[in-house]
Order: sequence, then structure tokens, then C-alpha cells
Amino acid sequence: MSSPSKRRDMDLMKLMMSDYKVEMINDGMQEFFVEFHGPKDSPYQEGVWKIRVELPDAYPYKSPSIGFVNKIYHPNVDEMSGSVCLDVINQTWSPMFDLVNVFEVFLPQLLLYPNASDPLNGDAAALMMRDHAAYELKVKEYCQKYAKPEDVGASQEESSSEDELSEENYASSDEGLAGQPDP
Repeated sequence: MSSPSKRRDMDLMKLMMSDYKVEMINDGMQEFFVEFHGPKDSPYQEGVWKIRVELPDAYPYKSPSIGFVNKIYHPNVDEMSGSVCLDVINQTWSPMFDLVNVFEVFLPQLLLYPNASDPLNGDAAALMMRDHAAYELKVKEYCQKYAKPEDVGASQEESSSEDELSEENYASSDEGLAGQPDP
């Protein structure tokens, strides 16, 4: 039997060789982003998300940690953190599964068949159960606002730190141009 690190490397290479864009976070092969497109014939079909994947040391014996970086409106995804409530990933993971399964089977199934009875986003679950048409409109609205192809370019952490740097640069060079403070 191969070691967990060889299996991790093999699964990551298999994912990279598939149609998914993979962006490594650090030098190691345990944290990376994957570009994920919403499943066809669903309210998510126009969406593109950056998914953060963290592989534990014991991968494939322990499941990967999966989270949406850009916002998604779904009963089983925490709107603020992007954490995914997915039984197959979190509880019934098996070493027989690999990373391609996560993106070709598990995540599409999650988006196609939300479980409103076990929500991480209570508002989405309540709306889905009360008014399914309004729920689908809200999903599409989130796709338009937060899940366009350009939204997966830079991670939110990178964007905010770049903005802070530029604000600091402007503040230091423009100090003489600032007016008097308000009373």
C-alpha cells in the first residue's frame, strides 16, 4: 500500500490533469484553491467559485476540508465562512474517494440537492422550504453578484492586504494635501 503523502500527490496531480484550475497556496501540496463551476440545469449553473481545499496529514484516510472563498447562497454552506456541511466529506469519507470525486460528484450533488433540514445557513433553508422560486432567484442573484469568473481571480485575503498597502502608500505621500479635520 502506498503512503498517504504519495496518494495525496497522486490525487492532486490527477485533479490538475483534469479540467479544473488548481492554484497552490504554499510550497506544500496540502493547501490549494480549485476553480469550480456550478452544475448545469441548476440555479448555480452561471456561478464560478474558488474553493479552498486543505488536505490533512492523514489524507486519504481523513477527509479534505472544503470551503467556498467567494459567497454562495445555499442552506448547507455557511454564508460568512464558506464552510461546507457535507456528510460525504465530513462523516462518510472513505479512502476510496479522491479529489476529483469531490469536484465531479460531491459538490455538484450538494448544489443540486440541498438539505434544508440540516442547515448552516438558516435563512437560505427557510426560504427554500417556504418559497422555492424566491430561493432560486436569490441563488441566481448571488451568482451574479459574487460568483462571476472574475471573482475567482484573487483570494479575498490577497485583495484586502493589497488594498491596505495601497491605502498606506497614498496616505503617507498625500499627507500635505489633506485638509483640516472636521470639528
